[in-house]
Amino acid sequence: MFEQEDMCGCLQTRLSGVPLHQTTAAPDVLYRVGQALGRLSLALEPLRLPAMHRPILWHVGCWPRLMELEKHLTSGPLAESVRVAMRNYVELIELQLREMAWQVTHNDPNPFNTLLTEDGVAFIDFGDGCWGPRIQDLAIAASHMVTDPSLTLCGAESLIAGYASVLPLSALDAKLLVGLIRARQSALTLINYWRADLFPAEAACIKKNVARAERGLSILSALGVGEAEMAVRRVLS
Repeated sequence: MFEQEDMCGCLQTRLSGVPLHQTTAAPDVLYRVGQALGRLSLALEPLRLPAMHRPILWHVGCWPRLMELEKHLTSGPLAESVRVAMRNYVELIELQLREMAWQVTHNDPNPFNTLLTEDGVAFIDFGDGCWGPRIQDLAIAASHMVTDPSLTLCGAESLIAGYASVLPLSALDAKLLVGLIRARQSALTLINYWRADLFPAEAACIKKNVARAERGLSILSALGVGEAEMAVRRVLS
């Protein structure tokens, strides 16, 4: 960061690579992404940063209030899936989060912020970074990979397995992971429908990840709580 007279700025390093959303997310690619995400979690764990406790809509602590934005959704299956996922989060997951490991997290490792480079996998855009459950980054990344209901975890298997090969999941992580994925998909949907209504000219950019979240949520909505936990355990084994 620098300041001089009437100007201030931030010098950033430019990374050359291909964003994950522009590639074919083959299982081996997703496994490497998961491994990189696990290494990122380990690197962030010891950090204590200014403003890491600031309130932002993307933080899990704000999610119980997000249903106030429900009026921006059109009524139908999507709205119902969002209601169910957020109710599950509030009633079954939120109180158990205090028992999980917390640390500084990236908090937005989506396919637009994940680059495949010549030197490996890189992550950009740490602007939503904050203090949260360690597993949150895995839940966010996995939420964007849910595309195929015929697979054990609907397409997120390799990414989760890669992460766990670097940073093993606890029993509680395995129990809550799918619920956190669904809650994140719902939070993304609620926040971005609201933002798109506020800034209609920017709606296409704002909602670039929404279709993926909606499809993923519709797929995971078919999994019961116990069934979801067993699916995660099968991947980890």
